[in-house]
Amino acid sequence: MPIDFEVTMNEYLPLRDVVFNTLRRAILRGELKPGERLMEIQLANKLGVSRTPIREAIRKLELEGLVLMIPRKGAEVAEITEKNLRDVLEVRCALEELAVQLACDRIDKKGCRELRTAAEHFKDVLDSDDITQIAQADEAFHDVIFTATDNQRLIQLLNNLREQMYRYRIEYLKKKECYPQLMEEHEAIICAIEGHNKEKATQITGQHINNQVDTVLGTLRHREEM
Repeated sequence: MPIDFEVTMNEYLPLRDVVFNTLRRAILRGELKPGERLMEIQLANKLGVSRTPIREAIRKLELEGLVLMIPRKGAEVAEITEKNLRDVLEVRCALEELAVQLACDRIDKKGCRELRTAAEHFKDVLDSDDITQIAQADEAFHDVIFTATDNQRLIQLLNNLREQMYRYRIEYLKKKECYPQLMEEHEAIICAIEGHNKEKATQITGQHINNQVDTVLGTLRHREEM
């Protein structure tokens, strides 16, 4: 297993979190490939740490769905599969449709301004070629909607799902040809929420997520054919 990524130390984080963030970033960026085995000793030597934080990081990555534990084989980077994609985004669709419905009822003027600010920031970073920054801006837009629900249980569920969605969000955002449609969908969602139109907001949100499913599925199938 060639390792071509480096650990970035952070004096404010425990070592186990630094190792977790390093491995997670390597998986999301494709530096650790789907199906690649995660050898504790090799990773520990490369990152200059003991095996304990490596083991702890792998457990957390397994909870996020980024790593699989294979009996008698050990840990390996999880494949991006059509089944996993559909499972995650079906749940996301149901939760986000509920979120926009609640946001339509509960958002105030300040929340509406924040939503438009987040949408503008997302537009601003699209030319950056920094896929991580773009993904964060997209998440920030949706976070404003989640906050507007004023439902901590729902927000917690969406935050738990966020990590499992991240790889699929990254795959989608790699497709620059999708950006105009994505911005149009954000604008339509904002207008529906500002108008307290729950039916319209729900319909657009569902379509917004289904478009991502279709795009990522197309990418997966193309890779399988190569």
